[in-house]
Amino acid sequence: MYIITGGAGFIGSALVAKLNQNSITNIIIVDHLGNSEKWKNLRNLKFCDYLEKDDFLNLISAGKLKKSKIAALIHFGACSSTTETDCTYLVKNNYEYSKILAEYAIANNIRFIYASSAATYGAGELGYSDNHQMLEKLQPLNMYGYSKQMFDLYALRKGYLDKIAGLKFFNVYGANEYHKGDMRSVVHKAYYQIKNTGAVNLFKSYNAQYKDGEQKRDFIYIKEAISKVMCFIEIPSLNGIFNIGTGQANTWNALVIAIFKALNIQPKINYIEMPEYLKSKYQYFTEADMSKFDKLTEFLKIEKYSIDQGVYDYVVNYLEKENYL
Repeated sequence: MYIITGGAGFIGSALVAKLNQNSITNIIIVDHLGNSEKWKNLRNLKFCDYLEKDDFLNLISAGKLKKSKIAALIHFGACSSTTETDCTYLVKNNYEYSKILAEYAIANNIRFIYASSAATYGAGELGYSDNHQMLEKLQPLNMYGYSKQMFDLYALRKGYLDKIAGLKFFNVYGANEYHKGDMRSVVHKAYYQIKNTGAVNLFKSYNAQYKDGEQKRDFIYIKEAISKVMCFIEIPSLNGIFNIGTGQANTWNALVIAIFKALNIQPKINYIEMPEYLKSKYQYFTEADMSKFDKLTEFLKIEKYSIDQGVYDYVVNYLEKENYL
């Protein structure tokens, strides 16, 4: 039995789809559907049960979950909004929830994999190494990143990082993110801008080191990200904090030009002012250091996508057809 929290969300539902491809359907999905459209992510998936988050936590608290049948607890459920300002809400959802599940998994010898975030790296002043010695030095730029950092540090202090796996996802894009509103990837937002207007808007740069649109991020296609997540399911001894990126930064210009190419439309990019509240929290460059992951998984077959390949697959096979994984 696999339990996947956030299993109706973007990355969680993509993981369920991948497990289904591998003929694994003995899955419990945990989430909070609320009024969102993410229920649509569940329609193509095969799983044995669905639990709302609060009901799941009640089962754990009451000791009614059959521990012996759980192969892995994969905790991808969290508030993922980088602009959320309710710090108490973030602490409860991203820190305290993670603590409860980690303690439960470790106490019952259950494989525990959780989602951290590249937002913990802040502006990248210290680079993007997933070396554990760097954890206490990182300075996230927003409360979302800090809520993820809080649990990383908790796991470090408790000595759990040789027993569990924490995955720092970089800029993931791809199918099943339709419900995410403002937190959708730029690929998703730009696709609809281009379809509606023939042009796309990107933020201007306010850093002299980067021209407009030349800010860089480590964009990773959902299928590559999930292929890397599968390594941690297949190798239970693969523990610690790991980056989940490509290791290759690309510019925003390159990203949106790939969308125009996939649509066979001549590129037209407008550079617009960035909102004031974002200027002090904006990452101009991210690039995952993948050396630790690559060394430990060098003999595994991992799906990899260039920026052009990932964007093309997403646009042509999903966005154009309104398909789900």
